Amino acid sequence: MHSDEALYERLLKGDLGAFDLLYARYERHLFGFVRRHLEDTQESEDVFHEAFLALLRERGSGRSAVSFRALLFQIARNLCLNRLRSRGRAARALEVEGRTSADPLPHPESALERREAVQALHLAVARLPEPLAELYGLRAAGMSYEEMSQVLAIPLGTVKSRMHEMVGRLRKETRSWTAS
Repeated sequence: MHSDEALYERLLKGDLGAFDLLYARYERHLFGFVRRHLEDTQESEDVFHEAFLALLRERGSGRSAVSFRALLFQIARNLCLNRLRSRGRAARALEVEGRTSADPLPHPESALERREAVQALHLAVARLPEPLAELYGLRAAGMSYEEMSQVLAIPLGTVKSRMHEMVGRLRKETRSWTAS
């Protein structure tokens, strides 16, 4: 299996088969990231496709990515922010989509507790300031601290300090919500 960077280099040389492989590799994660930003399925699909088209346009720019994933998510993030600005509304906090489990059916009380915990997390994320909520969304998309630093164009130390602050706030918020 080829690395993302090797496939991107092939794409830069005109190999559209590499594009297909990268598209298939990132389809689910990138769409989820865009969907959390825009909250509208149709608009998210448009931006998702625009991000890959922008990637194709990057071919002629001579710009080489340190991390392909960081480049792709940076393009998608900028497109999302442009869409949100053009709508005339402020970007809302990112929310992680609920996940289903293949485990056997839990006891009704534990299922209720789990739903309440997920709801508490969603509410806590919605209350985060935009820079922290954005980090949450990138981390939920599986990005490393280094990749988040590249996507957001901020120093690695800033990512680490914001992540520390975000985790502290989420712990405090979810603890106080579930205790009530």
